[in-house]
Amino acid sequence: MTAPMTRRQFARHTGWFGAAVVLSVTGGEVVSHIADTRDSIPAATTADAGTLRFVQVSDSHIGFTGPANTDVTGSFTHAIDQVNSLGFRPDFVLHTGDLTHLSTPGQFDQVKQMMSSLRTDRVFTVPGEHDSVDDHGRAYRRAFAQGTEGDGWYSFDTHGVHFIALVNTLSLEKLGHLGTEQIDFVRRDVAGLSSDTPIVVFSHIPLFAMFPQWGWSTDDALQVLNLLKRFSSVTALNGHVHQLFSRVEGNVTFHSATTTAYPLPKPGQAPAPTPQVLPARQFHTALGIRTVAYRQGTTALAITDQELA
Repeated sequence: MTAPMTRRQFARHTGWFGAAVVLSVTGGEVVSHIADTRDSIPAATTADAGTLRFVQVSDSHIGFTGPANTDVTGSFTHAIDQVNSLGFRPDFVLHTGDLTHLSTPGQFDQVKQMMSSLRTDRVFTVPGEHDSVDDHGRAYRRAFAQGTEGDGWYSFDTHGVHFIALVNTLSLEKLGHLGTEQIDFVRRDVAGLSSDTPIVVFSHIPLFAMFPQWGWSTDDALQVLNLLKRFSSVTALNGHVHQLFSRVEGNVTFHSATTTAYPLPKPGQAPAPTPQVLPARQFHTALGIRTVAYRQGTTALAITDQELA
């Protein structure tokens, strides 16, 4: 059995930015390391009829213009090509928000058309705050949220895993916000589930207090997390912060994803979370995609973050 991380090891891991990180969750403990060319494919990602394999992409910001990335369409195309070249067909792709930069109909049409080229059967999305500019997310919901509840939340089951898609970008003052209606949805949604059901929650803004000074937190997330306390395995995936970050709180492992558009500074290392201009040789190391694998009947979840090489 692998020993749990020490406090010093965990503190070191949470600072990684733009690196390829492999994490596995076994028996409630997280073990992680920086991937290199000596790494083999985790056992949970090998071909198996009972294995779930999906990809997370985030923060494509189609429509952004600026020196931090003069071609977000090109970098998102690169990310799609990388997904299509993984060597396996993902069961689905998750996009965790900020699909567009200004939520115009043309930008939604463009990103939807681009994602139609992903070699997967299904694409799931949640909105970012950039997908809700001036219209409380109506244009986003017309493009991507058919069949969802409320302002676009929903859940689904596959390979023995229960997924919950949350919307925490529509009532922003400073922090993300879920609201009573959505929290009640989660309460009803998980009521009949066995406590050994693996849960994956995905949202745009983190469900933990990553850096509230920049709005990198959700003010009422604890009410949802309390509803998930009885489950032995809970994983929360988010975007928004444009960098890799992992954290463990109780039974929940949080993983923030990087972006396909442009990097943001590490928490507190700039006056505000504004797009960062990097030297060309460093630029693509700050962008990437994430693959996740889960073998039904086990307690292991394998997450691999890959740079846009």
